Amino acid sequence: QVQVVESGGGLAQAGGSLRLSCPASGGIFSLHDMGWYRQAPGKQRELVASITSGGTIVYVDSLKARFTISRDNAKNTVYLQMNSLKPEDTAVYLCKSTRGFLVSWGQGTQVTVSS
Repeated sequence: QVQVVESGGGLAQAGGSLRLSCPASGGIFSLHDMGWYRQAPGKQRELVASITSGGTIVYVDSLKARFTISRDNAKNTVYLQMNSLKPEDTAVYLCKSTRGFLVSWGQGTQVTVSS
């Protein structure tokens, strides 16, 4: 089963950018659908963006203009480029790998945006 580990989070100022990375290991990465989710304190986990093994991308409408998901199958990694960050983007960002009924989550990386 694929294991995923997020990185790239941290503290950013409003208007700044961060790039999250999620390398995967233990499986055939190119066959997995990948997704980024986030969970803010006291809120439910929500989808940010996803990219299928075939490259189909879905975004939450409210984030589409500022966030970009991409994958590099040669590096077994999915990325989330976040621009024009806002304080309300503060959350733990989690990476999810899916192939059929096999689902793997990372531990998450904290993103904190200061105003």
